[in-house]
Amino acid sequence: MRGHGRFLRCAVIIQSSLLRYHLGARTEAQDWSIWRWLMEKSRVRNAADKGTAALDELEKNVKAGWPKELKAAYKAASRDSEDHLAILARRVKDADDRAYRARMDAEETFDEAERRLSAGLAREGARKAILAYELREKAIRRAEAAGRLDNK
Repeated sequence: MRGHGRFLRCAVIIQSSLLRYHLGARTEAQDWSIWRWLMEKSRVRNAADKGTAALDELEKNVKAGWPKELKAAYKAASRDSEDHLAILARRVKDADDRAYRARMDAEETFDEAERRLSAGLAREGARKAILAYELREKAIRRAEAAGRLDNK
């Protein structure tokens, strides 16, 4: 398991670098006019999709390294149990859920901006998307930590 942890740390660094590159499009886009948004939205969408895919892959790899007991506790995500594994799994699940809600909120804001042709809403969507990526990255780090804590 020790080598696996080293691999995951390297993967986190690589994926974080990729994500920061793709986030650059969203950060840059915070200052665009509606015309620029309409012209560039496919490029931003592509960058966002690549960033999301990178995070999906990283999360998959992190959770694949979990022991089967932690995987089962995560799947159950019981609020009734005070077992060590249940608490770890619940914390990861809560972080995952928070990141997912933030992402969906950003997506809804972008959809509304497009319907209204609103640069202000598009900028708000960009800010929300950046927050969602940060929350997702934190959730993945929490998942990685849970796997390390469980193995001790």
